Amino acid sequence: MDDRFENPELHEFLGALRRGDILAGTVAAIEPFGVFVALDDGPPHPVFPGVGFVTFPELSWRWLDAVTDVVRVGQRVRGEFLQFDTRNMEARLSLRALQPDFFQAYADEVAVGQEVPGTVRKLVPFGAFVEVADGIQGLVRLEELSTVPVADPADVVQVGDEVRVVVTEVDRERRRVALSRRLCAPGG
Repeated sequence: MDDRFENPELHEFLGALRRGDILAGTVAAIEPFGVFVALDDGPPHPVFPGVGFVTFPELSWRWLDAVTDVVRVGQRVRGEFLQFDTRNMEARLSLRALQPDFFQAYADEVAVGQEVPGTVRKLVPFGAFVEVADGIQGLVRLEELSTVPVADPADVVQVGDEVRVVVTEVDRERRRVALSRRLCAPGG
C-alpha cells in the first residue's frame, strides 16, 4: 500500500519541506548506514527511530574515523533539508551544509607550486597521505615521494614524519590536493 495513505500526516509534513530548510532534532540512532534524527517538528516515523536521516558523508567536511567523532545518540543537531526520500518516508539532512567548508578556505590560501610543511598520516601502496592543514590531507603519489624510484612508501617515509611537500594540484570540486616531495627544495 502507498505510504501516503498509511501515514498521511507524515507524507504531508515531508512534502511541505523545501530544500535548504533548517531542521532541528535529537540523534535517535547511529546505524552502519547512517544516522537517524528525531525531528522537533512533525510526526514520528512509524518504523525508524527518526524522520530525519543523515548519510555519513553529510555529517562533516572532515574525514571521519568514527561517526561518534561528530555525533552521539541523544545529541541535539541542526541540519539542512536536502530531499524527501519517498521510499523510506524520511527527510534527508546534511549537517555539514551548516558548517564552514575549510577545504575551500585552504584552496583560497594555497597556490600550486607552493612548498608547505606536512605530517605523514597514512601509507598506502601507491603513496602517502600527508596532512598539510587541520583536516586537509593530500596524496603524494609513489613517484613523487623521492627523486629516485621507490617501490614502497615505507622506504622513504613513516607515519608521523614531518615533511615538506609542494602542492601540485588543488581540485576544489573533488576536494583533493595532490602533493610532491620530489619537487621540494633540497633538504625538504
